Amino acid sequence: MTSSPILPRALPMAPFPALLLEPLVRAALAEDLGRRGDITTEAVIPADAQATAVMRARKPGVAAGVEAAVMAFRLMDPSVTCAVHKGEGAVLAPGEDLMTLTGPARAILSAERVALNFAGHLSGIATATAALVAAVQPHLVHITCTRKTTPGLRGLEKYAVRAGGGSSHRYGLDDAVLIKDNHIAVAGSVTEAIARARAFVGHLVKVEVEVDTLAQLAEALEAGPDVVLLDNMAPDLLREAVALTRAQTRERAKAPVTLEASGGVTLETAPAIAATGVDVISVGWLTHSAPSLDLGLDIDVL
Repeated sequence: MTSSPILPRALPMAPFPALLLEPLVRAALAEDLGRRGDITTEAVIPADAQATAVMRARKPGVAAGVEAAVMAFRLMDPSVTCAVHKGEGAVLAPGEDLMTLTGPARAILSAERVALNFAGHLSGIATATAALVAAVQPHLVHITCTRKTTPGLRGLEKYAVRAGGGSSHRYGLDDAVLIKDNHIAVAGSVTEAIARARAFVGHLVKVEVEVDTLAQLAEALEAGPDVVLLDNMAPDLLREAVALTRAQTRERAKAPVTLEASGGVTLETAPAIAATGVDVISVGWLTHSAPSLDLGLDIDVL
């Protein structure tokens, strides 16, 4: 991941809503503190000890989860002050500081692991996304994540994808129609599945259908979806799918259809997939398998 160029974000990230973030961080702290609290810190560190600490990157990457880390320290003790040096979406060099913390040593030590867990995991997702976005330059294609997320952390993980320059697919089952192979099997055909979806949803809800052959694609285009997901197609077949879609759209004077490629996407394969002319590349491993970015917290007693 880190050997590929990392593109900085063009625009600053809007903060993740605190109303949604606070319960997640609070739950993580409660899980770590258990039934008794941090017995190691209570036993070893005097209650009045003050400290300063710096969270810094040990490897290059893109920052995400900074707000979650700050909240972890402040929930542990509101008197901890946090000076943020690198915000969400910032490009990090090895040894670069994300934040400086000052306050009660016990609070800093007790919140350390939860803060690093959030920041490391989410920065890893942002870093992997940025590497993929860089790999498909200069093609006009969007890198998106999927619903393959950690239960309870979907919003944050999708936020991290955006911090890396990507975008989100569906957030859940309720914000768009995605007709997959099993839906088609039960409905009886691609045409029937799309027709039922169109009759069911409102005009603001997009309808996407998954296909894995050119014959299915041709059938889908006749039925008029908004998006077609081209599943596990090799670049040569993707190129044919793009040509077929453009030709059929022109001939029938239909609205443009967004083409999404999915399956087998890596840093090595992404450029060839992007070069086929698809509009979107969706990648499940960005949220379920991206390695955590190596971050550390160095502390000094005041």
